[in-house]
Amino acid sequence: MSSLQDPIRDGLKRGWKVLGGPHREVPPRITCDVAIIGSGAGAGITADLLTKAGLNVVIVEEGPLKSSSDFNQQESAAYPSLYQESAARKTEDKAINILQGRCVGGSTTVNWTSSFRTPQPTLDYWRSQFGLATFDNDTLAPFFAQAERRLNIGPWLTPPNENNDLLRRGAAKLGIPSAAIARNVKGCWNLGSCGLGCPTNAKQSMLVTTIPAALERGATLLVETRAERFELAHGKVQALLCGPVKANGAPASTGPGATAIVARHYVLAAGAINSPAVLLRSQAPDPYGRLGARTFLHPVVMSAGVMEQKVEGWQGAPQTIYTDHFLETQAIDGPIGFKLEAPPLHPVIFASSVVGFGKQQADLFRNFPNTHVLLALMRDGFHPEAPGGQVKLRSDGSPGLDYPLSAFVMDGARRAMLAMAEIQFAAGARRVLPVHELAQPYESWAKAKDAINALPMKPLLTKVVSAHVMGGCGAAGSEKQGVTRPDGVHWQIDNLSVHDGSIFPTSIGANPQLSIYGITNRLAQGLAQRLGAGDVILA
Repeated sequence: MSSLQDPIRDGLKRGWKVLGGPHREVPPRITCDVAIIGSGAGAGITADLLTKAGLNVVIVEEGPLKSSSDFNQQESAAYPSLYQESAARKTEDKAINILQGRCVGGSTTVNWTSSFRTPQPTLDYWRSQFGLATFDNDTLAPFFAQAERRLNIGPWLTPPNENNDLLRRGAAKLGIPSAAIARNVKGCWNLGSCGLGCPTNAKQSMLVTTIPAALERGATLLVETRAERFELAHGKVQALLCGPVKANGAPASTGPGATAIVARHYVLAAGAINSPAVLLRSQAPDPYGRLGARTFLHPVVMSAGVMEQKVEGWQGAPQTIYTDHFLETQAIDGPIGFKLEAPPLHPVIFASSVVGFGKQQADLFRNFPNTHVLLALMRDGFHPEAPGGQVKLRSDGSPGLDYPLSAFVMDGARRAMLAMAEIQFAAGARRVLPVHELAQPYESWAKAKDAINALPMKPLLTKVVSAHVMGGCGAAGSEKQGVTRPDGVHWQIDNLSVHDGSIFPTSIGANPQLSIYGITNRLAQGLAQRLGAGDVILA
């Protein structure tokens, strides 16, 4: 297949069963074996396996169906059509901006392809603290390996772009080890626009892998259709009630009304924040107050350095180098550790992430081609003072996330800013700007160090972002500790499973997509067996 073909449009021409939005009308009642809510990492893996097992599957996606023909590398088109709240979703106090996908393929359609297996210290903690006895490397390894083969996850053999190589060079000068990031790509053109939708179908997202495979086997995909709530009775889901929405997520004022989906089993895979919200709208049982709690973000702080040479961080594979030095030198339950990576730079996301306006921001943009940015992903969820946030419902039923930025977390933010500034100066930066409302560009490491140590690390002053949302429906070996059992089934609802990052009882400490792929691969294979469909593997 030519990389310029559009497999989505080709499939629609062949008669894929896609309903909702601009496609055929959604009927008022649908019956199936399994209804899956969402179409991202966990949903895609689950749909692929269950349809392979011969089950009749319906996939419900709130966002639109977009494809490579729609992806033009323009931020103005991508953010409104592919992201939750036009890439402007925030915590309730507006202190953290959250990037999450809202389209077929979910966040896998717009992520930067970084792929890490769940770190062993995280798995060890889950086993010791949450009773997840079978969440160990040996048990999970074959499921990760299957996902890696299925999605072409492997080393990126092309040299890193300058944005990433600056991290490598700066760290090396300080004696800090760094390593390459595996990516889920095939025939990548190295364009650098992964976050805007891949125009060549090289990124092996759910949009071009598992969802098309499920549709080829007869699955039905509902798009621009929101899962509102479950009807519950006698410890089971009796029906899933859905309603049409516009492409931007607003309720549809015209067209078909509500749809009831009646299934043998339901899989909730709408992503952390949205999965807890569906259960909250359904008034699902929550005897121990776990639902929506312990929602984690890997809170991210940033540092921008101006180099002598051109960096052009918008070109080339977006993330290919990282260092875990500042995770590995911290006890997992000690002061918060952080992972360092280099994000891609595009004008709108850059402007909305850095501080200042008017002349200050104009000065930043004059140096945009020479700007290098580092980000620090903080590993929340392993210490009593980093308990994450709480998903709640607003008056209109939409979800909000309260996420307090504690002094413990903000101490990590200060240490991360210090580490990033030192690496950037070691890499040759002329000046470095910690992304903080009261910071200024500093022309030496000594000045930056003194200034960062004096900055008030407070919410809204310190710029914090996130592209990783986890937890809220945590798995545990006891119903007192979690919303779901270790096999993904809801503790109080027999025919409901959760297959996404919301089941993680802490953050991962790494970009979470491969953790979701591998762990939900295992859960979905188990579900297929319990539904009497026999053994299937991801291949």
